[in-house]
Amino acid sequence: MSPLDALPRLPLVNAPTPLQPAARLSAVLGTEVWFKRDDLTGVGLGGNKVRALEYLIADALRDGCDSLVTGAGPQSNWATLAAVAASRHGLEPHLVYYGPPVAPVGNHALAELVGADIRFTGSTERTSVDAGIETLTRDLRARGRRPYALPRGGATPLGSIGYLRASGELADQFDEAGLKPESVWLATGSCGTQAGLVAGARMWGTSYRVTGVSVSRPVTECAARVTELADQAGRLAGLTDTGADDVEILDGLAGSGYGRPSAAGTEAARLVARTEGVFLDPVFGAKAMAVLVDRARAGRQRGPVVFLVSGGAPTLFGSPGTSLPPTPSDSPERRP
Repeated sequence: MSPLDALPRLPLVNAPTPLQPAARLSAVLGTEVWFKRDDLTGVGLGGNKVRALEYLIADALRDGCDSLVTGAGPQSNWATLAAVAASRHGLEPHLVYYGPPVAPVGNHALAELVGADIRFTGSTERTSVDAGIETLTRDLRARGRRPYALPRGGATPLGSIGYLRASGELADQFDEAGLKPESVWLATGSCGTQAGLVAGARMWGTSYRVTGVSVSRPVTECAARVTELADQAGRLAGLTDTGADDVEILDGLAGSGYGRPSAAGTEAARLVARTEGVFLDPVFGAKAMAVLVDRARAGRQRGPVVFLVSGGAPTLFGSPGTSLPPTPSDSPERRP
């Protein structure tokens, strides 16, 4: 048995998720684009985080835990999917959100629906979630509970194994389709998904580049996090060389900041919806697509490109600050 196969895993993903050509979008951009539809993973309303949760929930159950503690913002896809997966497998979900209490809409409403215990830090700093997770975990242990604590985004070496494994799924699909992509694109936030893809590309000996578009952190910080997580995930899977020393991160069109739409992202999401009938979330996928659109239209992106549709549909029904197009005055844009 290989080290990868020996890792505890709880099958959650309806795999393989579809690999689809985006013919009309490709014609508009002049670059061949395909979609890897990980918005159709099958837990909750789907999303890339389900692949990480296959390993993280299995690890929690193996350790005899009775609850899961994590957090992010009220519209976090990660937090909601973690709560859904935990509740489905008998782990009591506890979520810590930054900021003051807000109305339960979008992802926040779904987390409430599955019975998550939700607490707000009161601080608008995202890092306040980290201290909140530590405090809540400690309190639960003091009450005799066995909590399993996870950082924002589930970005751990074990969580990154989800996309290391998915790289094998991609390799099979590329062979079946006769596709040799130049690059695989994704939005990069907490960095665990890109780290898994980087390590997985090395494991399966693929030639494509993994191109991340940073939507929440400085490019240099993302590159360092992806490199470290890819190296650690690769070692868990039995790799001695992850090839993670040349990580590609592009600067996203941040607009008015993390967790808020950008004008370019909104335009790109509309283009994808109208050409392919695929909905991109406004604060991750849409911003990554905006950079791809910009580069393709400028003749700076070779194809074929495979774009990871990472889910996040509930954010389209969130608060105005996360789901509506911003006005030009509050969206200064920076081109990569």
